[in-house]
Amino acid sequence: MPLLSLLRMSVIFAFSLGLIAFALPVMAGCEGCLCPGDPCRLCPLPAMENDPPKPDEPDLCARIRQKVPPTSAQPGSNEYFPNLDKSVMVCVNEGGDVIRNKQRSAEYPARFYCKPPHPVKKD
Repeated sequence: MPLLSLLRMSVIFAFSLGLIAFALPVMAGCEGCLCPGDPCRLCPLPAMENDPPKPDEPDLCARIRQKVPPTSAQPGSNEYFPNLDKSVMVCVNEGGDVIRNKQRSAEYPARFYCKPPHPVKKD
């Protein structure tokens, strides 16, 4: 019986080490727009009344706020969805990309974000 218990513990330990080894590169090298520091200068969709605009807010975010006034409706409420739909339409019509946030954090609390387009560099 102790041999079987020792074998089980060894298997669990080996799988744990494998999982840690697999997860470390993912946690260490954040890629994409939902990384710390907001590398893509995202705007939450829809804009919320209690979130003031950022001082270095992209022009697209300001246009979205102008066309779709910030809301106080909570996600999931009937008032929330029309504001979300309108802000998504403005983002896409203005050349932005909509990013769905599946893993919300303190830095990225919204469910959807608009990624402003990068200006085309002319040589």
